[in-house]
Amino acid sequence: MTGHTESTLVICGHGMVSQRLLEALCRERVRPFARIIVFNGEASAAYNRIQLSGLLAGETDEAALTLQQDKWFRDNGIEVCTGEPVVSINRENKTVTTTTGRVQRYTHLVLATGSRPAKPGLPGQDLPGVMTFRDLDDARTLIDAARKHRRAVVIGGGFLGLEAAEGLRQRGMAVTLLHRSSHLLNRQLDEIGGQLLQQHMEERGVSVRTAVAPKALLGRSMVRAVQLDDETLISTDLVLFATGITPSAELARSASLECDRGILVDGQLRTSDPAISALGECCQLGDITFGLVEPGYQQAEVLAGVLSGNTPDAKYRPVDTPTRLKISGVPIFSCGQISPDGETESVVWQDHEQSHYCRLLIRNQRLTGAVLLGDTRDGPWYSQRILQQDDISRYRDFIAFGKNYCEAAA
Repeated sequence: MTGHTESTLVICGHGMVSQRLLEALCRERVRPFARIIVFNGEASAAYNRIQLSGLLAGETDEAALTLQQDKWFRDNGIEVCTGEPVVSINRENKTVTTTTGRVQRYTHLVLATGSRPAKPGLPGQDLPGVMTFRDLDDARTLIDAARKHRRAVVIGGGFLGLEAAEGLRQRGMAVTLLHRSSHLLNRQLDEIGGQLLQQHMEERGVSVRTAVAPKALLGRSMVRAVQLDDETLISTDLVLFATGITPSAELARSASLECDRGILVDGQLRTSDPAISALGECCQLGDITFGLVEPGYQQAEVLAGVLSGNTPDAKYRPVDTPTRLKISGVPIFSCGQISPDGETESVVWQDHEQSHYCRLLIRNQRLTGAVLLGDTRDGPWYSQRILQQDDISRYRDFIAFGKNYCEAAA
């Protein structure tokens, strides 16, 4: 047992959000803890997960994913234990136990355990050749598989599935993308936007099927086919699930912390135990869980201020975070409401030659939503209008042409 009496912060998990918390704590004028120890289940310190799709596509290398060099951790007195996840928490004694049997005391504990890929529970999903795409090891496995095999089926038409499909295509595989909804990126794009994106991906060589669902994965020693709900069979050498995420809350549940889908926290990221905080994809505030990195970054800044005492009353409040993506070279931006209802007006602008698309949703002379494909430069300005709920009546006729036209008209 490590018997330090000095104040010790222990962090379970070392992803992008955990790293942002460390950097925010190191910026504080007064260091709130004498020791900071990070237990990381992965073999590598925090890296840029957002760039895993670029790694899969061969557009970047592993070295470019590193967020901080080892020297940064040494200079800031932070001990990172890679490949050594925490397996249990003793709240009464304020200790954690890791896979190596190490028992570490903590003054305060932060759970940043992230999430795991969700699988739909299909027959055959445990066959060899069925994969997910969540971490660096997954990317390495997919790159190796692409060298050996020629056909892949990607299940899920969200941004992770689209990026994986494009990456495997660039690795030379024949890729079929399956999506249950009627159009791609249905949480970020309206129907027209999704159809335009599908057209672009098909032009690049990805076969896309929407409004279909897999019924079973078939094979004996390896996955060999996907059976759809209409009984169609698609032959394949590899199946990749990109069907969402589930908060990794098992460690918290085993310690009897209050959990729902994720670890329940308040606005200061405190769990039901005031000596334990949680943030990022593993936590849940009210009914909201988090699948993007930006809310986690905001949570990390709030928690650093609370733990340091610099801003002890700071609270995290969820906001509508704009989606900024680039899929197969196509910039995408969406914010707020994405589909019209009976109370909204739609302003639609499309440049077929340049493959640019814009849909703006307006209610009572206020902008409520924006969907942009191809040209997203005015996305942040639209997002600001949605957030501030400005009256746009002075430049309503120019709203589709962006910031410069609207400011000139006003």
